[in-house]
Amino acid sequence: MGLTKSSTGRSLLSASDGGASKYKAVLAGSPNVGKSTIFNALTGLRQHTGNWTGKTVSTAVGTAQFQGEDILIYDIPGTYSLLARSEEESVARDFILFGGADCVAVVCDAVCLERNLGLVLQIAEYTGNITVCVNLIDQAEKRGIKYDLEKLSDILKAPVCGCTAKSGKGLDVFRKCIIDAAASERSAVYEVRYDDIVEEAVKILTEPLLKALPDGVPARFTALRMLSGEEELLQRLEKHCKTEFLSDGEVAAAFEKAKEYLGEKNVSTQDFCDRIASGLSASAEKICGEVTLQKVKNRSPRSAADRILTGKYTAFPIMLLMLALIFWITIYGANYPSAIISGALFSVQDFLYEKAILIGVPEVISDILINGAYRVMAWVVSVMLPPMAIFFPMFTLLEDIGVLPRIAYNLDRGFAKCNACGKQALTMCMGFGCNAAGVVGCRIIDSPRERLIAILTNSLVPCNGRFPILITMISMFFVFGSGAAQSVLSALLFALFIVLTLLVTLLVSYLLSRTLLKGEPSAFTIELPPYRCPKILSVIVRSFLDRTLFVLGRAVVAALPAGLIIWTMANVKIGGSTILQTCVGFLNPFASLFGLDGVILMAFILGLPANEIVVPVMIMAYIAGGTLSELEPTQLFSLLVSNGWNIKTALCTILFALFHFPCATTLMTIKKETGSLKWTALSFVIPTLCGLSMCFAASGVLGIFGL
Repeated sequence: MGLTKSSTGRSLLSASDGGASKYKAVLAGSPNVGKSTIFNALTGLRQHTGNWTGKTVSTAVGTAQFQGEDILIYDIPGTYSLLARSEEESVARDFILFGGADCVAVVCDAVCLERNLGLVLQIAEYTGNITVCVNLIDQAEKRGIKYDLEKLSDILKAPVCGCTAKSGKGLDVFRKCIIDAAASERSAVYEVRYDDIVEEAVKILTEPLLKALPDGVPARFTALRMLSGEEELLQRLEKHCKTEFLSDGEVAAAFEKAKEYLGEKNVSTQDFCDRIASGLSASAEKICGEVTLQKVKNRSPRSAADRILTGKYTAFPIMLLMLALIFWITIYGANYPSAIISGALFSVQDFLYEKAILIGVPEVISDILINGAYRVMAWVVSVMLPPMAIFFPMFTLLEDIGVLPRIAYNLDRGFAKCNACGKQALTMCMGFGCNAAGVVGCRIIDSPRERLIAILTNSLVPCNGRFPILITMISMFFVFGSGAAQSVLSALLFALFIVLTLLVTLLVSYLLSRTLLKGEPSAFTIELPPYRCPKILSVIVRSFLDRTLFVLGRAVVAALPAGLIIWTMANVKIGGSTILQTCVGFLNPFASLFGLDGVILMAFILGLPANEIVVPVMIMAYIAGGTLSELEPTQLFSLLVSNGWNIKTALCTILFALFHFPCATTLMTIKKETGSLKWTALSFVIPTLCGLSMCFAASGVLGIFGL
């Protein structure tokens, strides 16, 4: 069976079954427990495995086999609780409760079993067809932690097994546990006993619910949800049951009686929820204490690596150096492959042009299609592909090793002070690869207000497409000469400019939260996963397929029509001047106010489909050519200087490259995510105003010093 995905994750389990599999199982668990890795191992399908909170935001399905039995397994988003606080947790809850699975297989992390047992106990309140897989046994043993899993199985009254998903150890036993849980009759499992007040209130509601609810829907679970005030879940439960049990006379009367009882005991809805959480926590602690054979001794709660990466004085310097190293490798590692790809694609261009003329295609058609559309596309690919093929794997390595969640942890305080969500740090990091991907990633933010702030500010960090402009300006005007020292200095300057974008992102987030999008920051819980050794080959393949090809495909689609427009503007004359020259002359007075010129501003406008073509458009405009042109660094430097460039021009160009309108694909993504032209227009205006303001200030200050 092939891999299928749901954009919303809300389809029922039966939607893609086709009746081929005897059993259906949902693979549930908190983020970072290795759930997707187990799914891959069980089904043999490729599925992205992440190492940070909220990575899985869609569902995947595949078929596993055990002793001739087919098991249809669904990998759902990671969730800490059935009390859904975000879109992915809502998706997970709905699949667990309403998906019609024969079994819910819960994956736990052996290193922090007590914390994961809370989810197990919540699910057990709804269904007895549950099995537990304690993953990462090897990591726990390295920390001196061992469990009696047979005793845990006896306590939970459900199949339990241990495994190490990375090596495949224990997965056969897990398959058997899934079959056993799916094939068994619904039976009683471990039942959490809450304090006397909660139990009495639940008892009042349980009897009428037993009469009103259909078979298979537990009355105790429903009573707890009603008294916890989970209205959205209860509506989903009514729809699932196909009965309006909430409006049943006996149920309504019992609910009022239970609420009156809680009122007499001075227990509010929030207090009731807190008592539920305390009961779950106490039960998990008690169970874990009973099954733990060997506990970790004298171990610091923070590892030495965490004391450095999240330390008060070391976190940000380390982040800056790490960022500089990544950019240095990306910038200078891409030169050689870029030259090879460029040579190959442009040689094909010459071949295509000769063949087109040979078979009688009119010269103007050949020019516009090959020297226009194809040449721009070839340029984008040759300039964009090598840096992406280097940057994305390194970025994915940071993710898989466990460094990226710690970067988000470090930045969380800054975003919280701006009344924004800490998860914005994660979406901002995604934006370095592609702003469109960063905008889509904002779905992990639960609050609509905070999600909008993250979307509107995502383009304030430069995507991979802006790297060539920044690299060119830094290397030509701020770092003189060549060699190892100069390359290190270039990377450090690049990293400092990136830090500037972070500060501006925080400032704009703060201003938005105080004006258009007022509100208080929501709570942000991020789990710092254990450091893990990634599979290098898997990372390279996955990042290339999942990220590089996606972004490259987007750029190619945008570049082809852009090529037609650019060729037309550079070759069609009106009144003795090309359309491009006319537009440049019109923009010159305005651009000069910001330390730029008409060519620079026009190049950015024509670079709306893909930022990679900004520098080639500048060259074409300065030499009055008809197609995009490439020059050696020394030749390009001479051309720019001869057209009035100096340190001020280069700095203003860098600032505008950092802060200007998003590319066309990002704008379309924002429109799709927000459903509003207003927010899309604002996402265009905000970074552009930031860039023009900074250019104006920089031009004025440098002008005072005669630069």
